[in-house]
Amino acid sequence: MTKTMFNNGLITSIFSFLIDKFDSNNMITLQIGDIAPAFEGINERGEVVRLEDFRGKKLILFFYPADNTPGCTAAACSLRNAYAELQAKGFAMLGVSPDSPKKHEGFIRKHQFPFSLLADTEQVVMKQYGVWGEKKFMGRTFDGVLRTTFVIDEQGKIEQIFRKVDTKNHATQILEQFEKA
Repeated sequence: MTKTMFNNGLITSIFSFLIDKFDSNNMITLQIGDIAPAFEGINERGEVVRLEDFRGKKLILFFYPADNTPGCTAAACSLRNAYAELQAKGFAMLGVSPDSPKKHEGFIRKHQFPFSLLADTEQVVMKQYGVWGEKKFMGRTFDGVLRTTFVIDEQGKIEQIFRKVDTKNHATQILEQFEKA
């Protein structure tokens, strides 16, 4: 009897946890304090990049729709312009989009980004972080990247989430949030 009650309680706990992590569109919804999902992907140089590579540093993990588009370029340039200040405060940076490593390489070269970009062409990491989903633009509905930035602490927990990214002032948005803390 006890074993059955434990198993039922365990199953109920797991079910409740999963319900809390998914929204009405069956997308994962991560929250501040959650353990960041482990990931692995290829960057612009064809190198494997993993979340664990950033252990011991705060990681600014920013998801964006596409290289060389106005909003995405503005956000990445904002982070580039404040890179030294963010790095001095212990932050590392990694951008993620569905673009190819080759396209990322050109985007980095064109804008002289000092950080790497992960090519998530199959949307695996984006789905793990709940940032691939339904979007509406000009009366059209489609699936795409929901521009979002996660700040992951030195131990791998989500410390902050920016779901409304101010593309032109994204670095300031991050810095101001951490100056309040």
